[in-house]
Amino acid sequence: MILSAFLPLFFCFSEKGSEGAAISPRRFLKNLFFTALILAMLIISGCGPTEAELYPEKFQEKSAEPAPPVEEKRSLESDKYILADDNFSNLQLEEFDKPVYDKYGIWERQAKGLPMAIPKLVPYEKESIAYLTFDDGPDDKVTPQILDTLKQENVKATFFFLGNAVEKYPDVLKRTFEEGHQVANHSYNHNYRQLYSSPWNFIEQFIHTDEIIRSKIGVRPLVIRAPGGVAGVFNDNYWNMVESMGYVEFDWNISTDDATPSRPNASQQINNVLNQLGSQPPKTLLILMHSTEAKTETAKALPELIHLLRDWGYKFGVVTPMTPQLWE
Repeated sequence: MILSAFLPLFFCFSEKGSEGAAISPRRFLKNLFFTALILAMLIISGCGPTEAELYPEKFQEKSAEPAPPVEEKRSLESDKYILADDNFSNLQLEEFDKPVYDKYGIWERQAKGLPMAIPKLVPYEKESIAYLTFDDGPDDKVTPQILDTLKQENVKATFFFLGNAVEKYPDVLKRTFEEGHQVANHSYNHNYRQLYSSPWNFIEQFIHTDEIIRSKIGVRPLVIRAPGGVAGVFNDNYWNMVESMGYVEFDWNISTDDATPSRPNASQQINNVLNQLGSQPPKTLLILMHSTEAKTETAKALPELIHLLRDWGYKFGVVTPMTPQLWE
């Protein structure tokens, strides 16, 4: 610091002269005046103490670590799915095999003053479509096996996932989403007693699961399935709650019966489907299966089931808000 170089001058003024006599007050003041004058000139010329010298705490050396990179916001736009617009006005589709998602959560829609309920859509009934649906996943064994088969057969399906299972196996959720299947909502814990104690308790589990799914893949589904189906548990209050929150509920009209106490093997599951199809199969098939660890026979039955349905002229779609409702 330049100022420190002048401190000896001040001390020397208080010492005795070369002959041992004390410096006179007049001489001391004179020297002090000239010292101050020189110092002022140095400061004016830029040679004085810098701001960093006067205020070192403001100029402490910063860490040599590089600044953390700014995380790039992932674009939600994709050719693998349809992203609902603010007013749900783009959901009348010509595609039956492309998933549909919303970028907003339910409470975010409410806060923004956006529509919550989905407008009336014309069901897609131009062709015979089979919708393969899998409940209760994801898991880390059977769900990946099912995904492998679907990828090999170039078929898209719908997975009704549970929130607590998504928390355990987020990577399986992400794979399902990234491979172009419809991720759908099947409640948080599948607990009938909790779900069907009131319409609000029911819908609260679906909103919570939405938030979990959206935290992993950036979007949320609009399609839900009530655990056990709506028969015998839904009344007008449940339907009003579901519709007002912008969900579309789907049950099924065909089942492999893989969740029944009989625990059918792969061959029996195929026969169960054939028996339900009958001699005049419906144009729209919503086929119920499950994708949990215990359903290894379901994974085994899937390739033959796909080949059978193709032979019968069915194409494969994913469940979206415009999928035909079975009770209409």
